[in-house]
This record gives sequence, C-alpha cells and structure tokens, in this order.
Amino acid sequence: MANARFLQIHSLHGYPGVLLNRDDSGLAKRIMYGGSMRTRISSQCMKRHWRVTDSADSLVQIDGATAATRSREIVTLKVIDPLKEDGCPEELVDEIEQVFQKAVYGDKGHERSNRQPLLLGDPEIRYLASEARRFAGMPLAEAKSGLKEWAKSSKANMKAMREQTSLPGGLVAALFGRMVTADVEANIDAAVHVAHAFTVHAEESESDYFTVVDDLRRLEDDPGADHIGETELTCGLFYGYTVVDREVLLKNLAGDVNMASEVCERLVHLIATVSPGAKLGSTAPYTYASWMMVEVGDRQPRSLGEAFRNPCDATIEAAEKAASRHLGKLDDTYGAEEARRLMSLNGATMPGADPASLPDLARWAGDIVRRGNA
Repeated sequence: MANARFLQIHSLHGYPGVLLNRDDSGLAKRIMYGGSMRTRISSQCMKRHWRVTDSADSLVQIDGATAATRSREIVTLKVIDPLKEDGCPEELVDEIEQVFQKAVYGDKGHERSNRQPLLLGDPEIRYLASEARRFAGMPLAEAKSGLKEWAKSSKANMKAMREQTSLPGGLVAALFGRMVTADVEANIDAAVHVAHAFTVHAEESESDYFTVVDDLRRLEDDPGADHIGETELTCGLFYGYTVVDREVLLKNLAGDVNMASEVCERLVHLIATVSPGAKLGSTAPYTYASWMMVEVGDRQPRSLGEAFRNPCDATIEAAEKAASRHLGKLDDTYGAEEARRLMSLNGATMPGADPASLPDLARWAGDIVRRGNA
C-alpha cells in the first residue's frame, strides 16, 4: 500500500498550427533539450489558465474556497478608491494611501512603478479595506497619529489575521504558493509544482504570412491587401508534468481533507482539458490530453521527461512507447513503489498502471488524497 505524500500527473497533449505561449519577441517559447530545440509552454502560462477557467471543474467553485487577486493596484482599486467614492477628504485619503501602499508593497510602494504584481486573498483585501475605513472615520490629526502606529505593527496585525482566517491568501496561493518580498511571513509554499511543458520531438514551426483586405476598397484604389503581416505557428506533442505535495496542500488548506480531495480531482480534469488560450480567434488551440498517467507514492517525485531527451517521432504512439520504456528502466533500477492509473486514447499500457477513463482517474486521485494512501 503506497502512502499518498506525492501525486504525480504526467500528460501528453498534441496541438496543430498554434502559438500557445510567446516570448518577448512574439515568437513561440523554446528550450534546447538533448541537442534539439523544442517548443515550450511555461508553467506560469498553464497555471494561469487552470486557475481562471470558468469550466465545470473551476477551482474557485469549490465550496469554502476564497478568491484571490494578483495586481499592483490592489490597494488603489480595492482599498483607496472606495474611500474616495464615500467622500472621504482628499488629504486624509492621501495619508491612508501612503501608509497602506508601503505596508503591502514595501517601502517604495507609494510609487506604482516600484510595486510588484502581488497576490492577495479576499480575506486579506477585506481586512485592509476595513482598516482603511476605520481611519477614514477619524479626524485628520487622530488618523495621522493612528496610521503611524498602525504602520509599525501592520505585519504583525496581518500575521494575526492570517492565523485566524481560513485561506487568507485565497485558494490560488494555497495551491501555487506566494512570495511577498515586503513581508516574508506572508510567503506561502506551493503545494502544486508544475514543470514547463515541452515537445517530445524537435520543434515544428513555420512563419505564417497573412493579409487583410479592406472591405470598402474601391476599384480605383491600389490593388492588393491593405495590411500584410507575419506570425509564427507551431505544431507539437507536449509532455507535461505536475506534482501535488499532499502534506503541504493540507497545511495550506488548514487540514481540510475534503477540500484537498476535490482540488486534486478537479486539477486532473483541468490539466487534461484546459488549453493555453493564445490566438483563440485565428488558431482555435483547443485539445484534450491523448495520454495521462497519475502516480501516487511517498518517494521524491521524478519526471519522465528524460524519456524524451533523445527526440522521438512526433506521434503519440512513439511518445507512449518512450515513456513506457523509461518508466520500466526506473522500476528495474529503483523499484516500483508507486500506485498508478493510466488514461490513453490508444489503449496504451504502462508498467504497473491500471487503465482508467478521465473521470475514473480524477476520482481515484481525489479518493487517495482524502484517504492518504493507495
């Protein structure tokens, strides 16, 4: 019987003619691996789409989950603007804003350019807004004095609030972690670890030449297109890898095993069915996983990415065989201690893995997280 410390989720997704994740030059993100250039999808890209999707498996629809907002304008829009709308005197608003921006974003936070986009949960935002309203109800001199004292103890007050609140940073922070440079005690360890996805074969790309024709062009106008452009399109079969640390997840969820179970069940669905959303109108980049394996155990996780160090053929069959061979070698060398379930459109097999549909795979993962063993 395997203890369920770690849940490992491996997947293969195939995409034709897309530009899923771009770099600063507008080209597809890439990485060199095994001497071959691969197309890449960043973990940040995938996590954002998983957390903001409004599908039936949306994480924010879980009972008891709290939302979160990532922005450098949280204090401005959620705390200060409501004071202005309520008619708080401008001088008093300015005093409150200076103190609260620095408390949240650091000593230079009073200037927008110095703020990092920060993730705060709704409970934290509500606390800040209520404190701001409290000072807004005071005479100016009293508020100034109170704000000086509040600034000295703001970190301690926020810490006390977080300790008394369920999911103070929101479910997103509980899953994917949070780093707050202005307040290290507000940092949250990530319970879900996501690798950058990469193509199991060498990159496949081309430059797409396109034109735009003016619908109101007259016969006497210059012939031809009114705009000519160029963009990159790529095709690929991507290997994705995600790990859930059950112990950290339960810690971040204040021990709520039912919520942890539902999170993992939904996460399996999201990984399989939610695609990065770039260039929706011109490429329709929608696909489901062709292959997904979930492993449960208490040893340090290990990716199967090494199976694709030598690029394989750009087919799901070749990728499945490469993954199976590599996993077999790992089992022979290190022992087979993990429990496994496999979903495959082709009916492929993996060492020690029982076949399952996606709903069965997700339920199995959720049940194991609830029980703590497989």
